[in-house]
Amino acid sequence: MAASAVLISGAPLVAQEWPQWRGVNRDGKVTGFDAPATWPTNLTRRWQVAVGKGDASPVLVGEKLYTFGRREGDEVVLCLEPATGQSIWEAKYPAGRVVGGPAAGHPGPRSTPVVAGSRICTLGVGVILSCFDATNGALLWRKQTAADYLGASTKSDASMSPIVVDGRCILHVGDGTNGAIIAFDVASGEPKWKCDGDGHASSSPVVMTTAGKKQLVTLTAKHLAGLDPANGKLLWQVPFQATQGNNTTPIVDGSTVIYTGQGKGLFALKIEPQGEGFTTTPLWTNTQAGARFTTPVLKDGLLFGYNNGFFCASAQTGATLWSDPVRRGQSAALVDGGPVILALTLNGELEAFKPINTDYAELARFKVANAETWAHPVVAGKRVFVRDNETVILWTLD
Repeated sequence: MAASAVLISGAPLVAQEWPQWRGVNRDGKVTGFDAPATWPTNLTRRWQVAVGKGDASPVLVGEKLYTFGRREGDEVVLCLEPATGQSIWEAKYPAGRVVGGPAAGHPGPRSTPVVAGSRICTLGVGVILSCFDATNGALLWRKQTAADYLGASTKSDASMSPIVVDGRCILHVGDGTNGAIIAFDVASGEPKWKCDGDGHASSSPVVMTTAGKKQLVTLTAKHLAGLDPANGKLLWQVPFQATQGNNTTPIVDGSTVIYTGQGKGLFALKIEPQGEGFTTTPLWTNTQAGARFTTPVLKDGLLFGYNNGFFCASAQTGATLWSDPVRRGQSAALVDGGPVILALTLNGELEAFKPINTDYAELARFKVANAETWAHPVVAGKRVFVRDNETVILWTLD
């Protein structure tokens, strides 16, 4: 999928940018990472800035780093200079939601912003969708009530990350039973379409193209589904409900969709045209590799993921090729750094290992945070931006 299919402007991205959830194409692939021939003993910390509580990953576009967090009763969007951490602009608004129950320890935003041309869209934990001018932080439009969402519920905390496709900002709102996927025009904020159906999930959608047809692929509360991003029409769906929710992002490999969930396993599905619609054909199942939060990265026909420990599986057969028994917490955010796989584990460690199919081969491990790190790292050149539960830190490979 070309970057212009995702970004409203269609302007080409320079190397090393990370404008949304899981990168340019939402596949966890880093461009322009300068992997060292010999790994240093330590990284160099350049700066650390308090950005508010939250788990939303930072995004990097040009010489602007955007963060999203919560300070007391407000949700705050910050635009920082990547080199220094100094503030360029700040925008804030009342969060309007007090997170309770088991999730009370995560009171801040979980959804990663998306930069589309000169605009940035954020989704707060209280289902407040905002569109700001990315150059100065001016609010352009906002959605936050059931009326704004064309009658869809806004009662549940939001964790999915919106996507911008062909000038439309698309998100899933609702509760565990009923929900709606809705598209808003990024330029005006006007609703373009609404697809009522299954309850929302913490999964974030991706785009795939099959037989020349662009599709939005996402996990809902009880299904894996494909929609037409132009009009919201449901093209296909299959049942899928992981233990403790559908939290991972589907992986696109040509016309194949790979998906996973805790207690269920790892699956592959072929999406093919049939008449005026599409048919789904199961390809393989691995019942042992299901992950709760970690979306695997696909590299050279191999899937690298985390299910209590790191694992590698074949994208062609689903077979587990190796697994590492060392536990590093509930989750690890993986990115494809070219010659290495980089993983930011929940315990604040950044690990680098070889993308090979024979065994787990660690190259380096660094302590990069003293608090939990649920967000994805942003890796650019020799820079690694790490977001813990209250701050962002810039580390460099020197």
